[in-house]
Formats: sequence, structure tokens, C-alpha cells
Amino acid sequence: MRHPATPILATLAILAGLAFAAPAQAGPSITCKLHFSMAGWSVFYKTASGTGTVTCSNGQHMSVAIDAKGGGLTFGKSNIQDGTGEFSGVHDIKDVVGTYVSAEAHAGASKSAKAQAMTKGEVSLALAGKGAGWDLGIAFGKFTISGR
Repeated sequence: MRHPATPILATLAILAGLAFAAPAQAGPSITCKLHFSMAGWSVFYKTASGTGTVTCSNGQHMSVAIDAKGGGLTFGKSNIQDGTGEFSGVHDIKDVVGTYVSAEAHAGASKSAKAQAMTKGEVSLALAGKGAGWDLGIAFGKFTISGR
């Protein structure tokens, strides 16, 4: 004769096995690039926004909105056109969406150049761009990419 708790114990054993199963491996890494333009200003608090397109080596692409915010000792106004970025640690284009932590140093007058590296978990993003404006300072903050 079967004990009345047998089906419950069997169900719990199956659920426990699923909970401790190895996580599914993500697919192979892909190469994704960001092409963007953005403009912003800073007086102690830095803000900038823009748009761009992410394209990946597996054929995926997505239009994105970009929002950068932060604080620090920074003053200026800038406009970046034809900026580029390269992601690493990406397995699907959805991995690029989210908020990245950044730190930067910048200086420029009239024509300026900027490079920045940031991370979001296992995904990293290296940005480069040239633009116009004037800025000087050190800023820390977040860089958010969202689908549009």
C-alpha cells in the first residue's frame, strides 16, 4: 500500500532536481556595434540623450534610445555625431539593453574627442566619438540603452 504523501514527495523531489540543475548555456558570443548621436550639458550634474542603432554579427539589429546621467566635477556642453561603440559578452541583442556603470574624464573645446568604457554585468561597452562643444571635468554615472 502506498503512503498518502508519496505523490507529494515525488513532486518535491522533481522540483528540487530542477532547482539544482545546471543553468542552460547561453549561445555563442556575437559581435555587436552601436552607432549613435547624442547631445548634452553639465553643471555639476551631467545629462545627455540621443539615439542610435545596434547591429550584431548574427544579423540582429535594433533602434535604441540613449540616456546618460551622472554627477561630479564637470561643466560643459557637448554634441557627439557619428559615435561608435563595441559590445563584448553579448549572446543576443537583448543583452545590450539596460543600464551601464561608467566613469570618465574628458576635456575639449570646439572640436573634442571622447572615449569611455562601461559595464553591465557580463556585458561591456567601449564608446568613442568626436563632436563639438566645450567641456571639462570628471563625471561618474549611468548610461542607459533602451529599445525604441
